Formats: sequence, C-alpha cells, structure tokens
Amino acid sequence: MAAKQRYFIELAYDGGNYHGWQSQHNAVSVQEVLNKALSTILREPIEALGCGRTDTGVHAKEFIAHFDCKSMVHPPSSIVNSVRSINSVLPHDIAVKSIIPVHAGAHARFDATLRSYEYHIHFNKDPFKNGYSWLLRDEPDLELMNRAAKIIMGYIDFSCFSKSNTQVKTNNCKIVNAEWVREGDSIIFKISADRFLRNMVRAIVGTLLMVGHKEIEPEAIRDIIESKNRSNAGASVPACGLYLTEVKYPLPYPPEGGTIA
Repeated sequence: MAAKQRYFIELAYDGGNYHGWQSQHNAVSVQEVLNKALSTILREPIEALGCGRTDTGVHAKEFIAHFDCKSMVHPPSSIVNSVRSINSVLPHDIAVKSIIPVHAGAHARFDATLRSYEYHIHFNKDPFKNGYSWLLRDEPDLELMNRAAKIIMGYIDFSCFSKSNTQVKTNNCKIVNAEWVREGDSIIFKISADRFLRNMVRAIVGTLLMVGHKEIEPEAIRDIIESKNRSNAGASVPACGLYLTEVKYPLPYPPEGGTIA
C-alpha cells in the first residue's frame, strides 16, 4: 500500500454562506465543502485539518489546512493541475491558492506561530461593502481607540473577551500588534497574536468602540481585562467585517522546502 504524503493547502473564502470553518451537524461549513471537493478530485477520503476555526460569517483571505493523501504526485505541474481541478468543483466563494508538500509531522494548527485578523468598518452606505464591512453611523475617535489598543497589548489573559464555556486549557494569548488605521471612508482594526480565543477579536473591537465613542476612558480597558469577566467587556460586533488575513509558520517554510504551486 502506498504511503500517504502530507500537504499544506492555502485557501481563501467568503464566510457569508457558512457556519464557520469547522464541520458540524445540521450546518454547512467550509471544512465540509473542502473535504468533499478534495475527496472527489483525489478519489480517496480526505479530511483537511485547519489552522484554527473561524466563526459563522467570518471571512478568510488566507487560511491554511493540512491533509494526507496517497494518490496525488509531487511534480509542480501535477500539483498545479490538482489546484485547478479542486477549484473547478468548489463553489465560487471558496478558492484554493496553493498546495505544498510537507513533512509527515507538519501541522497546520499546532505549528502556526502567528495569526493576523482585520476588522473593517465603513461610514457611508455602499452596496459593494454589504456583507464585507460593518456600516457604522457615528465615527469613533481613532486616537482614543489606539491608546486603548496599546494597553491591551500589555496583557496576556483575555478571559474577558472569550466566549464562555469554550474547551481550552488557557485564555492566555500574546498579542504583538493591535492598531486602528484609516483607509478612505473606512477604518480597519489590525491585530496579530500567537493564538486567539473564540469571539475574541469581535469582542475587542466592540470594547474599543466604547472607548472611541467616549462611553468609557481608554484606561478603563485595564479594569475590564483584569476582571476576567466577559460581561464587563463590550458587545461583539457583527461577523461580516472580520477577516483572517495571515497565518505564519517557523522558517524555513514550506516545512519540506518545496515551492508554492
């Protein structure tokens, strides 16, 4: 029997039609749709495991998963053809960018060292941003929100921003960047960390908007984080504006020294 080869697969997706990445009962997920496409084209049962999980309605500009396969061969031309074939059976809102051969122990989730998200907000009604950015009526104070964002970077326990009853061993995360930037009539929150808790980014954005709308002072963020109580933080903002934008791995990458198809 032929030995299986492990691959990393890079994809992007519009999360509007899916109940997140992870397969679940009675709901369509990105993982379920991708597994079906991979199994169809590669003609063997495939189970892709993701670099994390995105919630219902959240988008991904870059998402990494891994899978094992015995039928696909390595030459770049074959991998490129496999990418094209897989994309031909995927729906329009999921696209495979590349497939990379990696060593047998490589893991899309556990090997990732950094993940980055963006949250998009706009202030003028725009039909082309509907479902991809959150329309907000009143502009917040970016300077105040960036002061509060710097305070957040000084902490590691983010229990106050986590969805309750999640099965994780720790609520500690190391945030290396958190900032608001303006682009035209929009503002974007950019955040990078080694890991994220469920609902964490949307809860942080909701809390920072309280600062930006002068409902609380930037320094109040300290009390909220130190309370470790989700009810003290702001409401979670809608999923439509949230994007996973980057996943980083230790160098050298790809783990087997191959090239991206």
